[in-house]
Amino acid sequence: MNFQSIIPDKSVSLFVKNIWVFESEEKDAKTSLPFFADGFPGLMFQQTENGLIVKPHDRKMPEIFLYGQTINPIVIEISGTYLIIIFQLYPFVLRTFFDVLPQSINDNCYYLDNTDGEISKLNLQLISCKTLNEKIDLISNLLLHYFENKKQNLDLEIRKIIVEIMAAKGQENIRAIAEKQNLNLRTFERRFLKETGLPPKQFAKIIQFQASLKQLSIKDYTKMTDIVYENGFADQSHFIKVFKAFTGKTPKNFSR
Repeated sequence: MNFQSIIPDKSVSLFVKNIWVFESEEKDAKTSLPFFADGFPGLMFQQTENGLIVKPHDRKMPEIFLYGQTINPIVIEISGTYLIIIFQLYPFVLRTFFDVLPQSINDNCYYLDNTDGEISKLNLQLISCKTLNEKIDLISNLLLHYFENKKQNLDLEIRKIIVEIMAAKGQENIRAIAEKQNLNLRTFERRFLKETGLPPKQFAKIIQFQASLKQLSIKDYTKMTDIVYENGFADQSHFIKVFKAFTGKTPKNFSR
């Protein structure tokens, strides 16, 4: 399997955090790709030989679909050759761009509206493209179309807060963030949930988990307590509890 993480073009960077590409030309291979909570929904295009199934839902997915916040771990299963392109989206755009309540598709997927035939047309164009860059440009243009039509309704204050939580790796106090923005805590919590599908504390916890997951994955530690305290967990038992909730495994088992 080949994997690329691509920095999005500046034209879409306001609402696209990252672009991931997974591909393989092994016809007889069976591939399982695990995904864990990261705080960001996404738009996925998949071009596969035998289809793509999301576990544990056991759903065979269309070529283009939107997915919401991944809270519980999932696995994508593929047989044969494949190309998967994922546009990781800042969560504040879901409601405005796609007219969907973000919370309603947590741990779930959303089939994009095809009443005007645009999605089918886009899929045919993506399949016929000869290069990866052409495919990425087509998806970028679709998102730019949504942006140009609906940008006046975007809650950019929530985006600013999302970036602040990310910069603090989930360790900044939520009340302090609300006060910085001159927002009442309850009002802030309601707005954040409405736009992202998650309460701000849960989003911060996921960002904190992701920082610890990265450190564990690249083995950037001497002992497990290094990860615990560098990522702001109260103690090792707290870290293990959070890690297991998002991956289904203890940090030690995951590392193995």
